[in-house]
Amino acid sequence: MARKTRPLPALIPKNDQEASQHIARIGEIERELARVEIAMNDELSKIKERYEAAAAPLRQSAESLTDSLMQWASEHRERLTGGGKIKTCDLPAGQFGWRTNPPSVRVTGEAAVIDALHRRGLERFIRTKEQINKDAILNEPAAVRGVPGIAICQSENFFVEPFEAELTAAN
Repeated sequence: MARKTRPLPALIPKNDQEASQHIARIGEIERELARVEIAMNDELSKIKERYEAAAAPLRQSAESLTDSLMQWASEHRERLTGGGKIKTCDLPAGQFGWRTNPPSVRVTGEAAVIDALHRRGLERFIRTKEQINKDAILNEPAAVRGVPGIAICQSENFFVEPFEAELTAAN
């Protein structure tokens, strides 16, 4: 079984001054990491731009060929589908065909639709969803004390925030 080893931690500060030096060093490291990340993103941006430029005419060509194939196939659909018996056509280089998407419901003006369904007695098409109101529980924790399945959790996390100053524009 392989053991995972961690790097040894930095020396534990012995006093307030050393603790402050640790915070200052953490700030330096965070700023250096930000510079490395910016440099990486600059390079990635240039690479992506170069490849996107190379891909654009290829995409356009594929779209144009697809459009022309679709036009030809639509003109010959009756023959190609055997009078609508099949939806996929196999050719030596590959296949094409037509797909029907499953039905979907589109609702515009949801409040008006809900009102219309209520007026017509069609409540079976209206979903009512019950949910635990966690905000209310946090406002009245004593009221739910002892209710199985409810736990009010809180944790404490250690943080380090090195001081930083922002540059301001010269007037």
